[in-house]
Amino acid sequence: MSTRPNLHLLPQTRQLRALHTAVRDRRAGLDVFVRHSRRIIRLLLEAGLDQLPFAEHDVTTPVGATYRGLRQAVDVCAVAVVRAGESMEAEVRDILPDVRIGKILIQRDKRTKLPHLYYEHLPHDIAGSHVLLLEPMLATGGSANAAIEVLRKAGVREEHIVLIGFIAAPEGVAAVGAAHPGVRIVVSAMEERLNDDAFMVPGIGDFGDRYFGTTHSGA
Repeated sequence: MSTRPNLHLLPQTRQLRALHTAVRDRRAGLDVFVRHSRRIIRLLLEAGLDQLPFAEHDVTTPVGATYRGLRQAVDVCAVAVVRAGESMEAEVRDILPDVRIGKILIQRDKRTKLPHLYYEHLPHDIAGSHVLLLEPMLATGGSANAAIEVLRKAGVREEHIVLIGFIAAPEGVAAVGAAHPGVRIVVSAMEERLNDDAFMVPGIGDFGDRYFGTTHSGA
């Protein structure tokens, strides 16, 4: 159990560890990496949606009884941080077929090493929505914080943002928590640390490249 109230780590089941074993293997081919990643992404998104408000909703079952149920009580948008975040879009669409998906492109400046916003395209009424922010790699937290700032400037309330991360480093979680304490973070695994090059250890490599097949998985 996390000591950070806004960090929600998926239960570390044997099944989840087996999925992580498959995707972290540097020898994993594209099919294996994508197939197992999608299963983890689905778990993450379901957990992320569970962080949102629900309202009581009763239904009548086929045997005529009443089931005291719940239904989602808010409008939900997804925003993908290009490019790795786009890997989560298909699963979002499977779960929420009518979901609106925005895009944010942030890249680190080679000279200053700081995140720079290159592009944003968000639903016009996103300010009134709860947002699933799709950012698989939470390393230093710089890009995530920059993306959250874009959403905040668009009018989204901090406590209405759920950051969906595949893996996260303690440094990244701390950075987001310090800058945006109202944002909830959902991850499938916490890494040990960042190395001197700001890569997560034990890590997974470049998630976007491995998912979209633009680098050799064994590199």
